[in-house]
Amino acid sequence: MTHPAPKSFQQWRLAKHPDGVPTPDCFELVDTPMPELAEGQVMIATHYFSLDPGMRGRLSGDSYAAGLKISELIESAGIGEIVASRSERYGVGDYVMGGLGWCEGNVVSDRGLQKLDPALFDDKVSMTATIGVLGVPGLTAWFGLQDLGQPKAGETLLISSAAGPVGATTGQIGKALGLTVVGIAGGSDKCSYLTELGFDAVIDYKQASDLPAAIKAACPDGVDIYFDNVGAEMLDAAILNMRLNGRIVVSGQVSEYNRAQPHGIRNTTAFITHRLRMQGLVVYDYHKQFVDAQAAMAKMIRDGSLRYTEDISQGIADAPKAYEALFAGANFGRRLIKTIG
Repeated sequence: MTHPAPKSFQQWRLAKHPDGVPTPDCFELVDTPMPELAEGQVMIATHYFSLDPGMRGRLSGDSYAAGLKISELIESAGIGEIVASRSERYGVGDYVMGGLGWCEGNVVSDRGLQKLDPALFDDKVSMTATIGVLGVPGLTAWFGLQDLGQPKAGETLLISSAAGPVGATTGQIGKALGLTVVGIAGGSDKCSYLTELGFDAVIDYKQASDLPAAIKAACPDGVDIYFDNVGAEMLDAAILNMRLNGRIVVSGQVSEYNRAQPHGIRNTTAFITHRLRMQGLVVYDYHKQFVDAQAAMAKMIRDGSLRYTEDISQGIADAPKAYEALFAGANFGRRLIKTIG
């Protein structure tokens, strides 16, 4: 039996540009009427959407993409079911992933969506993995480490925010490549989690009064690859421990996103003395290679060499508070919102 398409969906929109950590009053939950479908459009009921720290810059201005304007839908990756269609590509009942945003649903173009086959997922690879370990976070780890990090077996890999979805995936890929992997995380629970994932050593930065010294103790021969998700003082501490010809991969700068005056990089002399290389990435530059990388990571999940954790909150109403908590390090793994059921 076909049910009539909804006439409206609740959507989180930008109420004001944040100053510092985005607080719930920066967002407004709006009951948004749905337009009639035009040719090539679909209506999607969202089941899950992601909360991404890297989105922070776009809430205040231009970043890796154009900044959001007041009253615009908050953008994010999502998974949903098509409930109405005027598309030749997708029909009612199809499951898709794409940039669906913080919403219960929306009308969007059929371009930029990826159809999901429920038969491909099981108790080891969940459908939500497509917006987590097999989505932007996992792909960032995959390409950041292997393309920019240029790892060689026996080298030492240091990762900040190592219990997050990017960091934890990077560490496990590093272990599969024969690296010695050291993670930096905050709190005993996160450090224990990384040990369970097979990290060779873990630094609890909340307990380290001298972070450069703590890194040196964990990496006595120095760091060949630093996978940076944090920036600022943690980046400075890592630079002091880099080996000759070390590589720094800049995946994120979570400690800088909410600062009016960024800390930046202080220990730049080491770039000369140790011939260091530092490079950032935007994972969408690798879009033509996504399918192959996803297949390789799915194989790792099924053979047990890659584990992932999802931190799922129930209900769209909690999205702003859950997003704010990201910047206090409250989550394990990929932070998602489940909107249905």
